[in-house]
Amino acid sequence: MSTNTVAASVTRFILLVLFVGWLIIWIILPTNTYRYTWKPILQGNLNSTYFGEQGINLLLFSFPVMFVAALSCVYLHLIDHDKEKSTKSYSSYYSTRGLTSFWRRPASVKAPLGIVTAMELGFTAMFIALLVWSLANYLHVGFAHLYNMHMKPVAGLKEWEAKLRSVSLRLGLTGNICLAFLFFPVTRGSSILALFGLTSESSIKYHIWLGHLSMILFAAHAVGYITFWAITHQMAQMLEWSNTGVSNVAGEIAIVVAMAMWVTSMPRVRRKMFEVFFYTHYLYVLYIFFYVLHAGASFFCMILPGIFLFIIDRYLRFLQSYQRAELVSARVLPCGAIELNFSKSQGLDYNPTSILFINVPSISKLQWHPFTVTSNANMEADKLSIVIKSLGSWSQKLYRQLSSDSVDHIQVSVEGPYGPISSHFLRHKDLIMISGGSGLTPMISIIREIIFQSTKPSYHVPRVRLICAFKNSADLTLLQLLLPISVTPSKFTHIQFQIEAYVTRETQQQPPSEPHKLLQTLWFKPDPLDSPISLVLGPKTWLWLAAIISSSFVLFLVVLGIVTRFYIYPIHHNPSKLYHVSFTCLWYMFLVCASTFTVSSAVFIWCKRQSSMEERKQIRNAKLVTSTTDIELESFPHHHESLIAQATQVHYGTRPDLKKILLETKGSDIGVLVCGPRTMRHEVAKVCSSSLAHNLHFESISFNW
Repeated sequence: MSTNTVAASVTRFILLVLFVGWLIIWIILPTNTYRYTWKPILQGNLNSTYFGEQGINLLLFSFPVMFVAALSCVYLHLIDHDKEKSTKSYSSYYSTRGLTSFWRRPASVKAPLGIVTAMELGFTAMFIALLVWSLANYLHVGFAHLYNMHMKPVAGLKEWEAKLRSVSLRLGLTGNICLAFLFFPVTRGSSILALFGLTSESSIKYHIWLGHLSMILFAAHAVGYITFWAITHQMAQMLEWSNTGVSNVAGEIAIVVAMAMWVTSMPRVRRKMFEVFFYTHYLYVLYIFFYVLHAGASFFCMILPGIFLFIIDRYLRFLQSYQRAELVSARVLPCGAIELNFSKSQGLDYNPTSILFINVPSISKLQWHPFTVTSNANMEADKLSIVIKSLGSWSQKLYRQLSSDSVDHIQVSVEGPYGPISSHFLRHKDLIMISGGSGLTPMISIIREIIFQSTKPSYHVPRVRLICAFKNSADLTLLQLLLPISVTPSKFTHIQFQIEAYVTRETQQQPPSEPHKLLQTLWFKPDPLDSPISLVLGPKTWLWLAAIISSSFVLFLVVLGIVTRFYIYPIHHNPSKLYHVSFTCLWYMFLVCASTFTVSSAVFIWCKRQSSMEERKQIRNAKLVTSTTDIELESFPHHHESLIAQATQVHYGTRPDLKKILLETKGSDIGVLVCGPRTMRHEVAKVCSSSLAHNLHFESISFNW
């Protein structure tokens, strides 16, 4: 066992202890133990002139997560540089699976949650239990001190009216728990997600669940207070913006903005009017801004870690997308698909099924769309490729633009690539990949990785069976993208590979006599403003991210302490003056943004300066050498066509019987990967969750939220 492995194991244990401790604090928070035991002691020690009352929440809720995020980066850097992981075979992994395999099996394949594993179902149940526990304890404490609350009771207030106000307040406090977790799943470069083996794309559903829960609680909170004001004839409270307490106006603005985001994110609205959903979701900035003004600095410190890490990630994405990516060529297929080939730096490494977000300003300056990276970082050192199927309005416009003869350059910005930290699918003995339509694109990257790994001595790769369904025979041309140009027949024979293609809308019994050809290959003129795709923080991304997280948080605390001690504190404790509570909130939000932007910009500039000119020359020279080969093979070499044809069996006018295929497959350890329409994913998940499929290990790749 290497030193890095030992260090990584110790680091992981420390991270687990810290994270569990942070969760325990959330459990203790609504109880009398925290209110009467913990809080007085902490106030006596932490209620300083530098952080005020917020010092408690900064220590208990902000510091642990920020420390976990920074230390997670160090852990990920250690396992990235552990050479032993690259030679680990599937058999050694399989022997340690045990109970973990059971927890990763689909436990529910029903609406509205969709495909949910046993582990996800367990954690969801625990989170719901936390919300119920918190609300019950908040109400218990609140009802016990019904007339001794921080808010002055209204004269002549009835008991049920006081309880309505108390319940409305506690619903808002419970919703704050959801908000504390809301931004973690959408932080694409998150070290915390990577620590748990998750990606942002696979965690989007958690963001959706948390969003629904928080909106239900906050909507009930708002309706409860409005009802209370109405029955007690205090509707004027809706116009109050208190100098020392809660700002009702800010809360109303926040809930209106949140409701607009919530309504447009409903599945029916999102699918039929995606652009409305997309642009409305940018209102999250206003939502958080007015929420903080409403709730105050103390509650902001409780939800600060998720927002702090999201701001860092979002700003780094902006810095990367500000640079224009160098688009070298494009291949336009007759099935309406496009392969875009970008130049990339040789230090850019990524795993299969990684996602690249692209923006084409000539089509839309605001829209960003995710696509699977189909190229292999090991086999194609200077090129990064994605495949786009022209299905929606955005992709159709891009297809028409590339199909015109007058295009010689397209301006493109990118974010990413983002992906898993390991190629876990290689750990199975057999691999069944099921795709529908454009769902083939993630499989391309997986097959190319298997081809690369098969060339290593004494490295075991799984036997591969690809089941793909297409609407028309023209879509069969997508299969030609499975093999990179550099693959020779000798490399391909190292793997056991079988393709079964189903053309559902055509009844032709025999495949076409001549293979489909690419419609055209476009070579774009170089532009001095374009640059190869590279990691925003260079090869040592995780270490630099750890530096940004820790340094920006420390800078935030230092400047906050100075501002509080020498500016806010003197005013706040002056009997003749009163410092507006909203100004304190503005200081917190400003310092969070200023500290993250300053540190991130400094690290970004430093990393860019570290990029050597020699590497740029090598990339240019490498492109000159490989471009000639690409031109010669732009219609695909003959041996590629023959290799794919030999491994492919085409079925016309029928759909694959997935249940029969899966249950009849023999083997003790079969990985099942599916990417395609919702009905296909659910059908496969149901088969893999049955009692007859103990040897099937299911994984879904989905871009349909």
